[in-house]
Amino acid sequence: MTRCDDTFGHTPLRQMMVDEDVYGIARDGTRAARRRVRLAIIGAGGVAQAKYLPAITRLRTLWEPVEVAAVADPDEPQGCKVEEIYGVRWYADHREMLEHEAVDGVLVASPDRLHAEHAADVIERRLPVLVEKPFATSLVQAAELCRQAEHERVPLLAVANLRFCPSHRRARQVISTGVVPDPGLFVAKMNIGYPYVDLLEDATVHLFDLARFYMGDVASVWAGADQHTAGWRGYPFAHAAISLQFASGAVGTLATTSRALSLKPWQRVEVYGDGAWLAVDDLYELTVYDDEEGPTKSWRPVLTNTLLFDEEFGGYMGTIEHFLEVIRGVSPPMITGNDGYRACELVAASHLAMASGVKVALPLDPERADHEIGELRRRAAAVETDGGGHE
Repeated sequence: MTRCDDTFGHTPLRQMMVDEDVYGIARDGTRAARRRVRLAIIGAGGVAQAKYLPAITRLRTLWEPVEVAAVADPDEPQGCKVEEIYGVRWYADHREMLEHEAVDGVLVASPDRLHAEHAADVIERRLPVLVEKPFATSLVQAAELCRQAEHERVPLLAVANLRFCPSHRRARQVISTGVVPDPGLFVAKMNIGYPYVDLLEDATVHLFDLARFYMGDVASVWAGADQHTAGWRGYPFAHAAISLQFASGAVGTLATTSRALSLKPWQRVEVYGDGAWLAVDDLYELTVYDDEEGPTKSWRPVLTNTLLFDEEFGGYMGTIEHFLEVIRGVSPPMITGNDGYRACELVAASHLAMASGVKVALPLDPERADHEIGELRRRAAAVETDGGGHE
């Protein structure tokens, strides 16, 4: 696996101080000996260009034998740009790419509404697939993807890059070693301000996945939303508070808003156990409080460290490296299609709980939930058209 656990996003101290390899580029025989993997990417937009392609390039710098053979995107200027910068082949049609390119796995990073369709096309060709969040835009789609992958015996992974962030990986490790014993309370906050991002589906879904990462499956959801402030572009709300009851008996609470400063999305996660607790502040700092009289323990990168790599710090390198190890058959999927489905289910349950005002038990019936949420969206759109929305 990637070295996120002990580097916190920068070159390991052993390489820097002992091997005098400050940039971490010296030959890594263990990595270099791995089987070479050829990837394709469906979607050459922002997340592919700003996160995944740089992460793959950084992995190659560290001697990971991986290459991107091709990308598919109907946007010709962006496709040609990626083709020129990264030396890959660009296709306007993803089906043509899948037909002509011999690849070992595919990353789906296309627009949200196309995730399920594109992932299904990849699975049909019996190729391992990694799907960006949201995993799908309906529970029926998400469930069908999982069934298709199981039937074809194809690895289906959902992107959950925050699980690979050094701060969250280290925090989960702290809990697993008993430093924060018997976790019983999960608290998280998410602030964004992007007018083109759906609050729950595109942003808070990260917190839903982290809730399961730290605490396990969720048994029920209650949620409330601000009734006076609508979200951007017809989204039904801008502020929400969500309560979770976990199958273990533990509880959790999420506060999320789309009316914060758009230039600085922010999040915080706290986990409380028996006589100890920890906090991960905006991916940047992990703090452990486990001694009434002793010192607080804290991990964070040095801000002036020019060797801090966002590709690793943001969890993208870890996400890709894990996908490569799954393709090679070395590791079972840590974030499966089922995890993607469960995150979507928590989004759906939150919408339903807000609309009904009552606690919603899980699991949901996918068809019924999709129908009810569709009705909610149609009513919200009608209100917006009639001028009833708020800005």
